[in-house]
Amino acid sequence: MRGPGDQRRRGGRGAQAAAEAVEAREAAAAAFYDMDQAQKYIDGRVTVFEDLDARAAEPARREFTRLAEAADAASVAYISVLDAHDLDDRDRSPAEYDAARRAFVASTERLRKTAGDLNGFAERLAPQMARLESALDQLPPRLTAAREAVAAADAAVTAARAAGMDAADPEEELDRARRVLAQLGSQGLGGLGLDGAIRKADEVREIAEGAREAAAELPRQAQKVRDSLSSVRTRADAVANRAGAVREAMRVLVRGYSQACWQDLKGAPESVEAAVTRARERLNEASAHAGRAEWKRAQQALTAARTELNAADRRAGQVTGRVEELRAVAEDPEGPVEGVRFAVRDAQRLAMAQPGGAPPQHARVLDSLVERLERAPRRLTGAHPDYWAYLQELESIRRAAGDVVARIRSERAQQG
Repeated sequence: MRGPGDQRRRGGRGAQAAAEAVEAREAAAAAFYDMDQAQKYIDGRVTVFEDLDARAAEPARREFTRLAEAADAASVAYISVLDAHDLDDRDRSPAEYDAARRAFVASTERLRKTAGDLNGFAERLAPQMARLESALDQLPPRLTAAREAVAAADAAVTAARAAGMDAADPEEELDRARRVLAQLGSQGLGGLGLDGAIRKADEVREIAEGAREAAAELPRQAQKVRDSLSSVRTRADAVANRAGAVREAMRVLVRGYSQACWQDLKGAPESVEAAVTRARERLNEASAHAGRAEWKRAQQALTAARTELNAADRRAGQVTGRVEELRAVAEDPEGPVEGVRFAVRDAQRLAMAQPGGAPPQHARVLDSLVERLERAPRRLTGAHPDYWAYLQELESIRRAAGDVVARIRSERAQQG
């Protein structure tokens, strides 16, 4: 049988155990509040992340989902402890209070650990969020610039059309800018991501600015086409006037030199005349396009006309130039040899300057070039020597010597 002292001691132990259990419960409640607040805050941040860049936010959402599941489980466990240990019921033994205290302490530790995991995740997420939110400040002015560029391009295209210009090309680019802008509006940040939205806004601005510049260029392009029509017609007349000289040069070649010297130029006068005819056809097309204010097509036709005239000019130059070359070599067959001989000697000197003398592979090539140079004049036989083959052989030797020089210098560069 217990005496009054035992009862007092028991009452003292019970009060202390109750106070410790209540203190543990309060600590668990505070830990639960901290964890719950952290969970709600981070959920909001991840949602903002997804709004700014859904694709980039996917790993963060996966990690938060795992942490949120752990937080939910800790919450359920805490509530279970709270329901199992009603400390407002005073009819409890010290052992029961102690059990409650231990349960709340364990719950507190779990809640604090979960809150720590959440806060650690938030710390890792913070720099990325800060960068995104800083970039977010850039989007509104980029969008404004894009819309203003589209409006300016629209005004330029409208003005060009009102002036009678063919603005089909800049209008096509303007439509493309509008489509990209509509895509930006329909997909938004969630679909494009913040970086993607900024890139799209910049793309709209660049396309629209290009369309505006193209529309503004149309009047200048019109004047350029008008000027070019006159200059290309003048050039066509000049090239046409060369046809007579080309025919005369071909007669000189045919009468005075072997067939091998002019065979590759056969038909050149007819080729020059045909090219001039085609150039004039393109000029007529350009003039017709200009009359309809189709400046781009007019420019394309002018370019085609210039191409024909360039080809005719080159062909005419080949014929008249061939006559000059053949006359020079016929008068002085040794004249062209000297320049080639200098090129070969230059290559030989460079090869011999190598440490240990000329490398065998270069020496063999150079020796063969010397032999070819000595044999070249032997080609000039008969009443009508093949001067053209002679000149081509000399040019081939010159190129081969130049190749040796290039290889030696390349090898030196690699070694040095």
